[in-house]
Amino acid sequence: MIPHVSTDLPRHFPPLSHNTSNFSTPSPITKSPNGGANVPLKEKTTKAQRRAIQEAQRAAKAAIKGEGSRTARVDSANAGKTVKPAPQRKDNSSVAASEIKRRDSQTDKGRKKDFPNPRMQFGDENRFDKTKKRSVVKQAEARKIVELFRHLPQYDHGAKLTHLESNFFRLAPIHPAVYKVGFQYLAGDISGGNTRCIAILQAFQESIKDYSTPPETYLIRDLTSKINCYVSFLIECRPLSISMSNAIRFLKRRIASFPLNISDSEAITSLLSDIDHFINDKIILADKVIAKHAVSKIRDGDVLLTYASSSAVEMLLLHAHEVGKQFRVVIVDSRPKLEGKKLLRRLVGKGISCTYTHINAVSYVMHEVTRVFLGASSVLANGTVYSRVGTACIAMVAHQFRVPVLICCEAYKFHERVQLDSISCNELGDAEMISRVSGREDINSLDGWTSNENIQPLNLLYDATPSDYVSVIITDYGYGMIPAKKVAVILRENDREYWLR
Repeated sequence: MIPHVSTDLPRHFPPLSHNTSNFSTPSPITKSPNGGANVPLKEKTTKAQRRAIQEAQRAAKAAIKGEGSRTARVDSANAGKTVKPAPQRKDNSSVAASEIKRRDSQTDKGRKKDFPNPRMQFGDENRFDKTKKRSVVKQAEARKIVELFRHLPQYDHGAKLTHLESNFFRLAPIHPAVYKVGFQYLAGDISGGNTRCIAILQAFQESIKDYSTPPETYLIRDLTSKINCYVSFLIECRPLSISMSNAIRFLKRRIASFPLNISDSEAITSLLSDIDHFINDKIILADKVIAKHAVSKIRDGDVLLTYASSSAVEMLLLHAHEVGKQFRVVIVDSRPKLEGKKLLRRLVGKGISCTYTHINAVSYVMHEVTRVFLGASSVLANGTVYSRVGTACIAMVAHQFRVPVLICCEAYKFHERVQLDSISCNELGDAEMISRVSGREDINSLDGWTSNENIQPLNLLYDATPSDYVSVIITDYGYGMIPAKKVAVILRENDREYWLR
């Protein structure tokens, strides 16, 4: 039986109207291959026509939206309503966004305190005035600063020392042990990355022993705030080194890991034990491990060169001498601190043959050197060695003479920061030290330099050595010797919790 096929139009077509004004030009139609209803073809338009249609649609939507907003405002004004559903959603979203922003800012603020001294921009007068008002120590900007390094904080050291001495009993929130360490930092009595780190941890130990949680507060929050107060005071005395910031981060994480209901005695005992383990494992034992790894690179008859004074390099040289290695040490030194003199006395006292010279003669003595051992304040993620100023010069001269450069650095000094130069982040020392020559009172050519507008002394404390000039880094991690460019891999794969356990 053949099905009946209707020739009427489909039901969805509108009825015909006798009003001829409603008719438009019919679009071409085509018949479907299965004999069904005809389907209108879409007219082809050019790119310019489509763009014009889109612009017209956007204009129409904008007009409708503006008309709707005006109507809503008129209705709300007439009805006397102050809260509307749509603005309420916007307010909620803004509140949520502000809450997230506040949390992120608090997290960033806590994170910044863990890093070495956030550099205060001296060009921003408002920031300088706010920091000056909050500071516990009287801070007066140095009389002369090199414009290229104006972004680095530099203060008058003499004013700081006098202010600390006269206001000892007025610094109520500062523990006496922390005050003592800060005064020693400012006076220059404590120097060296490991020595400063041990001193600050021991000062925190003394303050934790005397700590008691105030009523209606939690130990985690109150003790963390006190540690932050101590850290701010120490930064005002002298900016933190990277090793010190890592140690402070370790301590804060230990405090944050405590439960809320922990007692004071349990927390204090645990923290004191953790600090002792950090000092012994990450600093003292780490230097011994470095010495055992590095002694295998020393052969009889070698001439070893080192710069200034490094505790890890000193332990290495003493250990090599104890195991019977026959070698000679060339100690290169530089003004104004002349740290190599102390190392020279200690090595000569142990019976090690030494040669002492200044950095201006390093190219002369390098031709007889077979190994260069250098210390480091930190090793950054891109393999850059951040160390006392002059280290980069020694490494570059050794690289030119094709002498291997071995960096001795503890693993807790590794940092994920990347630095390409010594200008963006550094520390400025006392400019007065540049104008004086130790033991030469007859040299007074720079006397009265503060009144001379053409003299601007610069005392940089650190420099950055590119990884291309470093042969290997000797550390207490893994097999002990790693390429400089592997530091980023270690930080990524093993997580920074390794250094802070």
